[in-house]
Amino acid sequence: MRKLLFILALAAILLISGCSTPAEVAEEGDNVTVDYVGEFENGTVFDTSIEEVAREEGIHNPARSYEPLGFTLGGEGMIKGFDSAVQGMAVGEEKTVQLSPEQAYGPYKEELVRAVPLGDLPNTTTPYQIGDRLSTAYGRQVVIVDVNDTAAMIDFNHPMAGKTLKFNITLVSIEE
Repeated sequence: MRKLLFILALAAILLISGCSTPAEVAEEGDNVTVDYVGEFENGTVFDTSIEEVAREEGIHNPARSYEPLGFTLGGEGMIKGFDSAVQGMAVGEEKTVQLSPEQAYGPYKEELVRAVPLGDLPNTTTPYQIGDRLSTAYGRQVVIVDVNDTAAMIDFNHPMAGKTLKFNITLVSIEE
């Protein structure tokens, strides 16, 4: 009887003191959603899932749906460092991470800037200019970095290649 009373008293103390089971944390294979704010090293916000932040930073796109980003941890399509940062987080936890180019979109590669004859580019009514963006046959966005009478120099690097990125991440949900 004494043992039972001791166990009940201990359970009551633990309950009153706020001790509980550890929070579930995100693990590889889990489907998660996160809110995030992405910044360059100089503090300029380049992307966010939070509409209010997009408005404040002058990057709001009315055609975009601002909602938490969903992805599978350890799956395809998420940059390595972002994925790694979310692993081990609990719902409601906030984290700020800085990702090197190798953890994000990779280093900038000069060999991915190539001359393309103008005749190989889609016909247009206006001449191509530096800064024009094009889509490849596979839907990848590329940019013209130089142009002359016969060819355009096209940069096939990801626009964020070579950049160090900072993300403020909040884990919104976990589904196994």
